Amino acid sequence: MKVILATPNFHQPRGNTVTVKRIADGLNKLGVNTEIVSITDDNKQTVIPKVDIVHGFHAYRFYQFMKQLKSKPETYIVTITGTDLNHYLWDTSTRPDVIASLTGAEAIHVFNDEAKETLLREVPNVKHKTYMIPQGTDDFREDGQTFDKDAGSCLFVLPAGIRKVKNVPSAIHMLRKLHEKSPHIKLWIIGPVLESDEGKIVKDLVAQNSDWVTYLGQLNHADMGAVYRKADVLLNTSHSEGQSSAILEAMAFGIPVLVAGNQGNRSIVAHRETGFIYENENQFLDYAEEIMNNNNLRQSIGQAAAQYIAEFHSSQHEAEALLKIYQQSIE
Repeated sequence: MKVILATPNFHQPRGNTVTVKRIADGLNKLGVNTEIVSITDDNKQTVIPKVDIVHGFHAYRFYQFMKQLKSKPETYIVTITGTDLNHYLWDTSTRPDVIASLTGAEAIHVFNDEAKETLLREVPNVKHKTYMIPQGTDDFREDGQTFDKDAGSCLFVLPAGIRKVKNVPSAIHMLRKLHEKSPHIKLWIIGPVLESDEGKIVKDLVAQNSDWVTYLGQLNHADMGAVYRKADVLLNTSHSEGQSSAILEAMAFGIPVLVAGNQGNRSIVAHRETGFIYENENQFLDYAEEIMNNNNLRQSIGQAAAQYIAEFHSSQHEAEALLKIYQQSIE
């Protein structure tokens, strides 16, 4: 079987890119021949190779890509992203294309039950072909780039592409208050600048707090394992999320996660069981301080998180489930 995985912004280190690469690797291990096509980055191609099935990531962007093709794929499935569910499905100018993309698909893939419920509430006629498959997680090698943190420090790590929806400045503003009481706190921010105005805001804040905040910029995903091995707490401050690969990866490493209470984060983090979910600044500061000062809690939360990931977010299961959908769609 040959499959095209069509994703936006493939040449940028975004969540979709991490997901697609992982899925391609998993499918390759099952004997599936995969090719990854970036459907943005000024891609003006009008013909795609003949394959058994095309798997589009991001319903709206994939539909825009199909519009420029001389002939649409005979068989395609779509993975719904957080941006689809949180933005494009609700915008009156883009909603028709999202629905058209889903209607024409042989199957629709979502990452969690909450996403499925939201989708079917808005587009109930696709219920018969909508499947929930949780994201898998990557295995990271031990070699590669190394990172050093200050001895005795408590390191918070925030991986995020710098854009407004990721709400990166809030991490600096909130942690600065805790840093005043606990100067051993450090914060690493990792990710490319995807919106220049937001990038300037973040870089200015980093410069103002350079004694404890470091912006590491864009890293190869393969090097993130080395970052996780140094992290004490992983943060996610996003206003909205689909299902964050970074959160899943950190949990697999047994790192306590402190995340904003959006739908995507709630689908993978159980509050005080596998991580901490905050709704406001006071909660963020309380939970951050609790994680820092309670070693037993930090260890138990980390162990529970790692066990949860091993049981429910296997990359092998993810690939096997997708292959089954491909086979059903082709038949």
